[in-house]
Order: sequence, then C-alpha cells, then structure tokens
Amino acid sequence: MRKNLSYIMLFAAMFLAVSARAQVSNGSYRALRATSSARVAALGGLVLPFHDGDIQTATFNPAAICPGMNNQLSFSYVGDFNLSSNYAAVQYAHDFEKTGSFCATLQYFNYGDFTETSEGGNVLGEFNASDYAFTLGWGRELTDKWSIGANLKYAGMQGEIYSCGALGVDVAATYWSYSDWALTLAARNIGHQLFCKNYDNNNGWMPFSLDFTASKKLEHLPFTFVFAYNDIQKWNQLAKEEEQYDPISGDLIQESGTRRFFKNVGCHFAIGGELEIGKNLVLRAAYNYGTHNKMTVPADRDLTGFSIGFGVKVKRFEIDYARSRCSIVGSPNYLTVKVNLNK
Repeated sequence: MRKNLSYIMLFAAMFLAVSARAQVSNGSYRALRATSSARVAALGGLVLPFHDGDIQTATFNPAAICPGMNNQLSFSYVGDFNLSSNYAAVQYAHDFEKTGSFCATLQYFNYGDFTETSEGGNVLGEFNASDYAFTLGWGRELTDKWSIGANLKYAGMQGEIYSCGALGVDVAATYWSYSDWALTLAARNIGHQLFCKNYDNNNGWMPFSLDFTASKKLEHLPFTFVFAYNDIQKWNQLAKEEEQYDPISGDLIQESGTRRFFKNVGCHFAIGGELEIGKNLVLRAAYNYGTHNKMTVPADRDLTGFSIGFGVKVKRFEIDYARSRCSIVGSPNYLTVKVNLNK
C-alpha cells in the first residue's frame, strides 16, 4: 500500500507541475539548467536514467540517489578559456537505512567582473555577477525495478546592488528492467521567486522542464546508449526567425511548415552514449540538437550541440573530463574528481 501511495503522490506532483506551468515561459534562474558534472555534460546535459551509484547524476535526477552513493564526495570545476565565467560545485551523499539516501550539492556560478558606467559613459567602478544554488536531494528504492526521488533547492542571483532568491523542488521516478533498459521521468525546477531586492523581476518562475530519458546497455558490447525527449511541457522550441532574402533575386525565403515542424521535433531530442574500455576508462559523446538550434548562427556550420568526454579511475579517485560546444564562442571544460570516503 505504501508503495502504491508513493507512485500516486509522485505522478500527481508531476501532473500538477505541468498543469500549472504549461503556459509559463522558461523563467529566470537559468543557471539551474546548467550542469557542473563532467559526466552529465559529456552526455549532453541530460537527466541521466542511470542507477549505478554515481553521485554526479543526483542533481538532475534525484531518483538516481541510492545507497551506492553512500559517503561519496565530489568536486567539480567548469571554465572556459574564451570567457571570464566559471563555476564550481561540491557534492556529498549519505545513506540512512530507514529513511533513504540523501545528497547535498552546493553550486556557484561566477560570470566575472563588469564595468559600471554612467549614462554619459563615465566609469564608476566595477562589480561582479554570480548565481548560486543549494540542493538537498532524497532518493529511495521502492522495489528491485523502481526508485523515486526529490530535490529541495534554493537558488540565488547577485549582481551589484541587485539580489534575488527562489525556492523550488524536483521530483523524479526511474524504472529499470532486467534486460538493461532504464527509463526516467523528471519534473525539474518547480518553484517561484521568494524575494527580489532593488530589481523588478516580472518573471520569477524557475526554469521548469519535464524530461523523459531512456538508456539501454547493449548485451554484447560494453556500450550504453542514452536517448532523451526534453521540455515535454512546451511544444514550440523555435525562436521567431529573422527574414532572409535570396542574395541574387532578392526574394524573401520562406521556410516551409514541414521543415519547421521537424526542426521543432528535433529540438526536443538529444542522444549520447558511453563506451567502457576495460575497468578504468570510459569514453563519452553526445549531440543535443536543441542546443545547436538555439545557440548557433544560421549561416555557420559548426559543432555547437556536440559534447565529448572521458572518465578514468586512478587508485581511490575517479576523474571525469568533458568539453561541450554550447555556443559559437563558448566551449566550457568540465572537470570532476570523485572519491568514496569508505575506501
């Protein structure tokens, strides 16, 4: 009876979240949609449906929090050589036999220093802009095929004399089969702004998303395939395109409705995978068409949306690295170092 009640409560929470947010834009506190985990970044920034006890998956998918994460500690750093922005995160997980497993995550996003000027262009000084988030996650295995989880998070924004804060939750459920399939449904960033100092923020919602992901570990090859359908709650993912004209005839180029339909479908999808080479090395890669469509320049064919990475085990430590092409000017480098304190 308790298990059935848990299922009902979880999916009721997801349904209410979608109903309440279906007509709302992507919201503020966009940093909550960014990851600091090298493994997650290498696989396209997805809600990974893995249940292998890796603490890196906990922030996006609380249903992945399990006893296998007990006493894991991880540090992550993200930096870009072309930009002054960088951010970092620290995570720790602990299991309590009767109440479930918990994971605490602290993230800090630093966007660098900016010059403050008057209306006449006179330099008044400099200021720093940053975001931060604290997440406390809980996960529990209901059966040998089902797990559920939830995150409680507080997010803040700080810039010069302006500051804002918001409170929200994530809920997720994961199902894994005996044939090595795993499925996850997650409602992320259900929440609203608590306060906003010296700044009139008319859009105080968190960047809500309802995401579905699936993974399959191949039987005769050490390869795990990951597939995702993101932002279920919002069908139209295409921005209003600027008018384009033929350079020779000068005629307006009109994009067909069929083409826009398939582009819109593609913006919801992302694929990736990881290949195990021996016991101590994993290679990863992914492609997120939604990122490519939003962040690339139409006339420029580049690798925006692609991400690659690897993971190695060195004695007590597990080290993960990733590089993600998230825009035409930015390719952040992700580094995560994880250790199990029990060892």
